[in-house]
Amino acid sequence: MTENLIHVRDLSYTWPGDARPVLVLPELTLARGEKLFLFGPSGSGKSTLLALIGGLIRPGQGVIEFDGIDLGRLSGPRRDRFRAEHLGVIFQQFNLLPWLDVRANVILPCRFSRARAKRAGNMQTEAGRLLQAMDLAPELWNRRADALSVGQQQRVAAARALIGNPALVLADEPTSALDSDRRSRFLELLFAQVEAAGSTLLFVSHDRELAARFDRHLDLGELNRAEVVA
Repeated sequence: MTENLIHVRDLSYTWPGDARPVLVLPELTLARGEKLFLFGPSGSGKSTLLALIGGLIRPGQGVIEFDGIDLGRLSGPRRDRFRAEHLGVIFQQFNLLPWLDVRANVILPCRFSRARAKRAGNMQTEAGRLLQAMDLAPELWNRRADALSVGQQQRVAAARALIGNPALVLADEPTSALDSDRRSRFLELLFAQVEAAGSTLLFVSHDRELAARFDRHLDLGELNRAEVVA
């Protein structure tokens, strides 16, 4: 087992139809169990990097190793399976299924991965445990997701990302719609559950005020060499 869960080297990506790369990253590592804060202005390549690490797209050049596996060498279906088994995502817009109730939304990742379902154990019980840990009252669990407040939906999205103890949790601007107090409380809850799951956290945001709360922080605007190459 390698010390780093994620190792990126000599990475370059150009979106189809573009003339020059949007992301050129010589190296990036993410240690197992680390909570890394990655910030940068709009256009610095944050979303592209998340898509690459999540296996949604393949690098044009370079290597992304996830738990020692080169994601670029996997076929599309194998990347999908790998992502379902090992990755949890908290989207900026949460991406809950509005017609499902809260607990059904949390359980969704286990429907796509037998290994993740096995790690979760009793899925209904584990979903309830995570929702309680994320400070969502039981009387809300049977409500449709679209009946919840923004803050409540955010906590459901976090519980969904954490079910089945994924190796990596990607958080894409999950606190952008929250005020300072609710943002601070959400981070406390998220950190506690990430640590309990033994997961690694890559948290992407433009809000540099959050950086000091993480194990390490990096400015993607400084790391990305795309403008230099262009």
